[in-house]
Amino acid sequence: MRRKLVEHLQGKGITDTAVLEAIGRVPRHLFIDDTAFLNKAYDDHAFPIGCGQTISQPYTVAFQSELLRSSKGMKVLEVGTGSGYQCAVLCELGLKVVSIERHRPLYLLTKSRMRDLGYKASLHHGDGYKGVEREAPFDRIIVTCGAPEVPIALLAQLKPGGRAVIPVGLGEVQRMVVIEKDMSGHCKEMDKGAFRFVPMLADKA
Repeated sequence: MRRKLVEHLQGKGITDTAVLEAIGRVPRHLFIDDTAFLNKAYDDHAFPIGCGQTISQPYTVAFQSELLRSSKGMKVLEVGTGSGYQCAVLCELGLKVVSIERHRPLYLLTKSRMRDLGYKASLHHGDGYKGVEREAPFDRIIVTCGAPEVPIALLAQLKPGGRAVIPVGLGEVQRMVVIEKDMSGHCKEMDKGAFRFVPMLADKA
């Protein structure tokens, strides 16, 4: 099923071999708690995971991961840990992952799951808008929820020469925005198309 998912993603235009191999190694069925969806774990769909959140569609995970243009050993901040699926893919890419989740029940569940599966990521409970300043700066930043605007605090935690991938926009549809920070600290934005994400919320829950 994982092999078929990888082939499906290739058919949709994902070309980064490292990303495809990472997705092929992650047991997505172990990130889905609702047994009603287990037989569809490797379908290219998002599923509910509790706290009004979802496990992202594999294509979206692959697309965002590809946009990061990361290299092994880079330090990446993920905003919106959720089920941990995207986090696991980043770990499989050989990245040093710092991830923050607003919803405490999800944070606790996913922290336990990641430990049980052997994924070594630094997980935090808190406000994603604020990032994780004590672990900054980051080579890459990925946001897995829809932000009404680009959070300034996150850009401040991005290294010069770094890259961020953030869905931006109000309402049901966001634009996938790639932000590159040059060595002088100037940021350039690029629009990579329309996607749907759960909203990014401020403050701890």
